[in-house]
Parts: sequence; C-alpha cells; structure tokens
Amino acid sequence: MSKYYTMKREKIFAEGTEIDLFILCPTINAKPKEKTPGILWIHGGGYVTGMAKMIYMSRAINLVKKYGAVVVTPEYRLSKEAPYPAALLDCHAALKYLKDHTVELGINSSQIMVGGESAGGGLAAALCMYARDKGEVNIAYQMPLYPMLDNLDTDSSRDNHAPIWNTKRNHMGWKAYLGSLWELGENVPPYAAAARQKDYSNLPPAYTFVGDIEPFYCETLTYIENLRKAGVEANVDIYPNCFHAFDMLLPFKKVSKRAIAQFERQYLIACERYYAEQKDE
Repeated sequence: MSKYYTMKREKIFAEGTEIDLFILCPTINAKPKEKTPGILWIHGGGYVTGMAKMIYMSRAINLVKKYGAVVVTPEYRLSKEAPYPAALLDCHAALKYLKDHTVELGINSSQIMVGGESAGGGLAAALCMYARDKGEVNIAYQMPLYPMLDNLDTDSSRDNHAPIWNTKRNHMGWKAYLGSLWELGENVPPYAAAARQKDYSNLPPAYTFVGDIEPFYCETLTYIENLRKAGVEANVDIYPNCFHAFDMLLPFKKVSKRAIAQFERQYLIACERYYAEQKDE
C-alpha cells in the first residue's frame, strides 16, 4: 500500500448490474474538503479490454499523490460482456456515487471532474454530454486524453499503422462496442460516439493532449474545436511524432515528461478556475 494514498473497493449497481469502484484517497498531501476535487477517471482499452487498476499507470495517480485529489475509477463492463450503453451507464452510476458521497470522501461537490485515456477519454467526453442532458450531476472540468471519439474514419485514423493503436484495431474496437449500431455510421447516438454530437453548448471546460501520428489525432482536435465554437473553454497540446498513449508506455522519455508536466499544470489551473455547483445543494 502506498504511503501517499489509501485505496478501497466499493460495489455499486448500474442498471441492476453490480460493478466495482476503486477509490483512492490521499494521505500525505490530503487537503481540506473545499480544496479537494473529486475525479472520476476512466481506464482505456478500446472499449474491449483494460481494467480499473490501470489507474496506477494513468495520469490520475499523481493527482492523488502530489495534489491531494480523490479519484474514483470504475470497473465498467467491457464490450465482450455488454456493448453500448453498458460502459456509459456504469460510468454514470460511478459519477452519481461520487456526487452522493462527497461528504464521506471529503470532496468539494462543486469540483467534480472526469477524465480518462483513450477509450476512457471517449467515455469521459460522452459522459459529460450524458450528464449535461440528464441533469443529475454537474461536472466542473473534463480531461479526455487522446480520446476515442469517432466511429467513422478520419484523416488520421484511416490507413493508420502507428504503434499500439491503428486502423484495424480501431475498427474492431468500435464494432465490438457499438454492436448492432455499427451499421448506423454517422447516425450513431452521440452518447455512443461523442464525435456524433451536434450540440456542444454547456459542456465542461476541457484539456487534452495527443500525438500527431496516432489515429485519434484529428478527432481530438475536432472535439476541442467544437467545444470552442460553442463557447466552452478548451485547450489541447500536440506532441509531434508521438504515438497512442506514449506518456503511459514511455514515461521516462523527455517528451512524455513534458506532456505529464503540462497536464498537471492544466489540472492545477482548473482547480483554481472551474467550479460547478450541484443543483440540489
């Protein structure tokens, strides 16, 4: 067990299905409740693989260890067990848990944030849309890193043969996640593929970063552009010649250290700037 945080497991129900939540609470760098964001962090894996314990290699772990955030990560259902909307509903149930347990967890209820890498980033973006429309939880900030957003080929995801994630794997991931909806193409619901969204208004401010040789390069930039067009503060950093999840796989590289440091700077800025009060408080 780390000296920087405690970890506990909770079980919750999402649409009648029991899922696990892993909750990381800071110890050494713990802060007063009003200074403690609650972050829902969603693991990647193309919607078909991965696990909640990937949190230990994610960008979120330092937000607990260094900056005193409380992070909750769900063991959402993967596509082989249940396609869309299972993962989204699981994440929304985890988001509601975070809101309902702010006192117990020592979280500022006005600073609930969401984030994730890859498919987790795609789920984070879709969850912001779903939460906005459901109106049960107000999200203060989103951090969808190199997110998997678009079920259709883009200029960067078409004929992409970069390491880690490529066109073939992308098609397989989307087909598994969407199931029978795959054939709908551009008519897929935006909660399933966030790039299909038409209304970006009133979504949370955002930060992301992405490499320029990976499949999700174009859809990431388009997402940020669409947020900005809707009047939402949104920023992206681009890292040349970097492939998918370079920061997680090669954290010792100079470019990865630079990306990690910039992500943490953006997080600290968000802690100072962005709040979203809950409607029932």
